[in-house]
Amino acid sequence: MTHCVPSQEEYVRTAIEVSTRTVMSSIPDVLVVGAGAIGAACARALALAGARVTLLERPSPTGEAWRASAGMLAAQVEAGMDNLGLDLAVAGRAFLRRNAELLLQTTGIDVGLMECGILRLVRTEAEVETIKEQVAWQRQQAHRADWLSVDDVADSWPWLSRCLGGFWSPEDGAVDPERLVAAFRADAVRLGARVVTDTALGLDRNGNRLLGVVGDARRYPAATVVVAAGAWSGRLADLPRPLSVEPVRGQMLAFPWPAATPAAIVYGEGCYLLRRGEEMLVGATVEHAGFDARVTAPGLAQLHRSASAVYPELTAMQPLRSWAGLRPWTPDGLPIIGEEPRLPGLWYATGHGRRGILLAGITGDLVARGVRGESLREELSPFRPERFWNW
Repeated sequence: MTHCVPSQEEYVRTAIEVSTRTVMSSIPDVLVVGAGAIGAACARALALAGARVTLLERPSPTGEAWRASAGMLAAQVEAGMDNLGLDLAVAGRAFLRRNAELLLQTTGIDVGLMECGILRLVRTEAEVETIKEQVAWQRQQAHRADWLSVDDVADSWPWLSRCLGGFWSPEDGAVDPERLVAAFRADAVRLGARVVTDTALGLDRNGNRLLGVVGDARRYPAATVVVAAGAWSGRLADLPRPLSVEPVRGQMLAFPWPAATPAAIVYGEGCYLLRRGEEMLVGATVEHAGFDARVTAPGLAQLHRSASAVYPELTAMQPLRSWAGLRPWTPDGLPIIGEEPRLPGLWYATGHGRRGILLAGITGDLVARGVRGESLREELSPFRPERFWNW
């Protein structure tokens, strides 16, 4: 399964076409519910395709998933030994790498792309064989991946604690989530999208006919609705089926980045570390705490211990700040992307878990292509909405 990533030339050509279209478009008006990473990416892609887009943003965005993200482009380091999630993740990484410079040109916002690779430390004998198999499997799929020996890790990352080796993914990296969301939104607005602040309460429908969305302030008519409300997606009223998306809290910490230490991204047991500016970001817990987006002393303490096992100097350091967000998880760990079979015009783009930043751009592209009428049966089959609650 191949996910196509538009080239810069294709983007520019399409943008020129959009700028010359009249207000009357063959693509129906689209309302995107949710203005985080996924919603903003969908709004941008749809506006680029010529749709007249309204992006509905919650008045109180506290707890959004991207706010508890380090912006990891960990397509390979976090992958299992199957192509379902890996193919989409690699396409998402390629999309962001190809569009980072373009977003800077069109919006003036640098999304903070880091292309320094990601190291995953291995600490147990059992894990050594598992990771070596994973590296071999990824290389067989034509991806760059390497097993690093104990000495290799010590030579390149002398500041880390001793380990038994590491999984090195030189193509992985990170972006700044806040800047990426801002860039997607700014580009969507530049292309004609309208941002409205209101709380979406539910769908506006007449039986099997979609009319739009009911908001707290008023109704929003639209022939097409994209549900991209993250952990809150399933709380919309009058959905055709229960939406299997639950909030999972992620707490994070920030410490000063050690002086004279090169930028790096490192995964350890239950945590990751990366440099952003002059800080070391440490994330993130995985907690089923409902819609409670507060940080907790036990959660932060556990995160501190896990990070200290990777970088021992943290043991005696106090964090500069802490924060949390709610990530939308599904039972099988894959996002929900596609049109609702029971209600034409309703599209889902949610349930991305901890990979929302990585998959935002490619999700927006897939949704825009689908709304435009392109057949995506094979590409979206693993993520189809009806795989849950199909009765």
